[in-house]
Amino acid sequence: MTSDKETTSFKSKESSQNEYDGTSLDQVYKFMGFHGKKLNIAVACFSGVGFLLFGFDQLLMGSLLTLPNFEETFPSILGDTLHAATLTGAVVSIYEIGCFVGALLTVYLGDKLGRIKCMFIGCVIVIIGAVLQTTAYTVTHLAIARVFTGIGTGFMTSTVPVWQAELSKASTRGKNIMMMGSLITAGIAIAYWVDFGFYFLGDNDTKGISWRIPIILQTIFPILLLTVIFKMPESPRWLISKGRTQEARVVFSAIYNLPGNDPKVRDQMMEIQNAIELEAKANVGFSVRELVQQGPTRNFHRLSLACWIQIFQQITGINLITYYAGTIFERYIHLSPFNSRILAACNGTEYFLASLFGIVFIERFGRRKLLFWGAIGQALSMMALTISTWQADKQRAENGGGTQAGIAATVFLFVFNSVFAVSHLGGAWLYPPEIASLLLRAQTNALSTSCNWIFNFLVVMITPIAFQNISYYTYTIFACINILIAPMIYIFYPETSGRTLEEMDAIFNATPVWRPWEVVKIEKNMPRRGQAQSEDVEKPYTDHLDYVEST
Repeated sequence: MTSDKETTSFKSKESSQNEYDGTSLDQVYKFMGFHGKKLNIAVACFSGVGFLLFGFDQLLMGSLLTLPNFEETFPSILGDTLHAATLTGAVVSIYEIGCFVGALLTVYLGDKLGRIKCMFIGCVIVIIGAVLQTTAYTVTHLAIARVFTGIGTGFMTSTVPVWQAELSKASTRGKNIMMMGSLITAGIAIAYWVDFGFYFLGDNDTKGISWRIPIILQTIFPILLLTVIFKMPESPRWLISKGRTQEARVVFSAIYNLPGNDPKVRDQMMEIQNAIELEAKANVGFSVRELVQQGPTRNFHRLSLACWIQIFQQITGINLITYYAGTIFERYIHLSPFNSRILAACNGTEYFLASLFGIVFIERFGRRKLLFWGAIGQALSMMALTISTWQADKQRAENGGGTQAGIAATVFLFVFNSVFAVSHLGGAWLYPPEIASLLLRAQTNALSTSCNWIFNFLVVMITPIAFQNISYYTYTIFACINILIAPMIYIFYPETSGRTLEEMDAIFNATPVWRPWEVVKIEKNMPRRGQAQSEDVEKPYTDHLDYVEST
């Protein structure tokens, strides 16, 4: 039940007028004319465009490397020497350094500016970076421009998952963020097909149209976001943490299609306020010291899990394939340039289609099962890639063939992408904001995202060098890493499916400091909010907003 103290603390009355358009709190508020399910769809679409941008940017440069005019414009990256391989890796991976910097900046700016303003900054910087890349004529110019684009993407990838999670119900949060993961792959697929289309300009391209237009096309996504960004709702949890409770009430009203003075809205706000007060008593506010200390809210435990799940995503080896699929098909599986590009585009498309299964499976099977079995499947795929690529090389050396083994290698490359798409693709972006404490959620997610980007950089940087030196044994390294990831998921990572963000607070608060693995058992034994209410019917509970169907 809602207490008088709660009503006083929020300083809101049922007859109050909201500050936006004079709509009283006994009515349902709207954003852009939407509320309930329609507004949830609008939020998901907005987030999706942000991750389309991420996927498009992530893949684009790797797919342009072997275009004739690109090689003519930047001849220093051409060739099979160690120097050329190192420079290629640097030009492609420097984007990740920019993303790393952008993610770190949101550690300090995320809670000061809010989610909407951080996304706005990210969009503007991406546009600047894209224009600079399009006008590049030297490797240095191109590299600096890619850093700019990366900084903007870092802002987006650190902020969008938090914003999406804080606006989602527990029952749909996983599906919503897995949908964003699917849209990363959609952006990747679009970039592959754009590259394939412009490849046909071939030697007739004297002005760099084949690579400059694909680069400038990435500005479409941030421009779309900028047209509506300030019309979208801010995170109600962030608003409450800043004392802007009236605005938070309006957002909850619109998201859940309930009047602002509905008891369910008041109880949800009270639960968030209680979490804030608990963290305030523990002196939790942003500082590096608070992040690396345990305390009653177990901040370092949560940060460690968030960072490692993002690191796991990168060291699975996914970007070995995502960035260099065309190069792998052409140089190491020995396919023609045309066949390599069309297979890379088909691989990107299949990657997207496979990711759609993750949207369905994430709530049905939970995070732990998908991440655990995903690591096992990825390890087996990498082992198979090692063997089939070895056979392709052997057959080619003996008789100039290797077609059958090359086909097998291609199949297992598709299999790896499919397994990853269902499991670690969206799971790594979903998990950090689900387990972070309220007042440190932006910082925890930003730091975990920065870990993702720095390991993304390392993988993309070393891949050309590794292939140059150890060839197909590169796959073996990632197979071993995936084998090690599986038990780490099983031992240390609790299930978050169906849990409210505030329930996860309670689970971590109950975990012993020196026995972090017990969080898994505590989560399994702790009743879920809806279950607890149904088992104790005499208690005067109000249904939690996360279990209310919006219309």
